[in-house]
Amino acid sequence: MKTYKRYRYPSQIISHSVWLYHRFTLSFRDIEDILAARGVFVSYETIRQWCLKITTPITRQLKKKQGKLGDEWYLDEVFIKLNGKICYLWRAVDQDGCELDVFVSKHRNKKAAVKFFRKLFKTQPRKPSVIITDKLPSYKAALRDIGVEIKHNTRQYANNIAEISHQKIRQQQRQMRNFKSVKHSQKFLANHGLINNLFRHQRHLAKANTYRILREKSFEIWTETSCAQNLVIA
Repeated sequence: MKTYKRYRYPSQIISHSVWLYHRFTLSFRDIEDILAARGVFVSYETIRQWCLKITTPITRQLKKKQGKLGDEWYLDEVFIKLNGKICYLWRAVDQDGCELDVFVSKHRNKKAAVKFFRKLFKTQPRKPSVIITDKLPSYKAALRDIGVEIKHNTRQYANNIAEISHQKIRQQQRQMRNFKSVKHSQKFLANHGLINNLFRHQRHLAKANTYRILREKSFEIWTETSCAQNLVIA
């Protein structure tokens, strides 16, 4: 077990580096330059190690603080390349675009859909009022197999929220020059989604003052969680 006490740099610098990496499409070298411009000199390899070791403990605490998400679930699957091989990323978001869960699979069939649904229902505290997907038959078959009776909408264009939400992941994937393995992509994307959920506010639906208050609250939660001196780091 480790805490920030074993690290040379203050927790504020470490957590800020993690935030920059997951919040924006930046490389470790980009973050190195940003910190250097502010008088903090640290190598990009050190930043990479911070992101590998610190992100999961932070997101574990963020998940405990995360409130209830929406009751409309939008599911979609896209292909991703892992070491040159085609795999599939299954994602679920709510009506506000907040990520509910992710699942990386080598297959795009009923068996994979069943695993994703079971994982999704296990991690969410309440069942949805409706599930919206594309017309992939695996979704309907998987819901039937696990015995869940929930309204299932497959109408054309109804799933646009899920499809649009892939854009930021695609940008990050290009920046990282693709993921290396199923385990690596699953871990990174799960953490990435939780961090971005905290800072995702419906800017176009809120007045400027309201948006600033919500954003400030997000920063308070991030600082409280990521800079905690008792944060357990494996």
